[in-house]
Amino acid sequence: MSEVDEVALAGPREAFERFRDHLLAGTSAGLETFLADDAVVETPFAPPGAPRHIEGREAFAARAVPQREALLKRIRFTAVRDVIVHETADPQVAFIEYELEATREPDGLRAAAPFAVVVRVENGRVTLWREYQNPTAMALLATV
Repeated sequence: MSEVDEVALAGPREAFERFRDHLLAGTSAGLETFLADDAVVETPFAPPGAPRHIEGREAFAARAVPQREALLKRIRFTAVRDVIVHETADPQVAFIEYELEATREPDGLRAAAPFAVVVRVENGRVTLWREYQNPTAMALLATV
């Protein structure tokens, strides 16, 4: 069973801020710590073979935690910048753009990639995290 952050989120902006803090801290804990039990995580542009839709916090954690632990042995996230939060008519939903920078540990290669995420927070937990990313840019850093 994955770790759960029991502190309720005030909304999607705070959810993103916690996500950013986890990334930059370099810990194995991440998004799954503040997902609702029945949350949906979507990555519409996931590379071939990777799921584009995962239902449930535990199902997401079972896939994400081992991948993140392996990734953190090779790269270090160094910055989340150019963050733009687009609030919507629904205060539980926001569209957030950002750029994620990382360094590949073995050779010091630095790269950045743009991301966008739709976040829905209900009852203090993330119920939807739909992330749009550039898998080619991330693969460049992840391979040695």
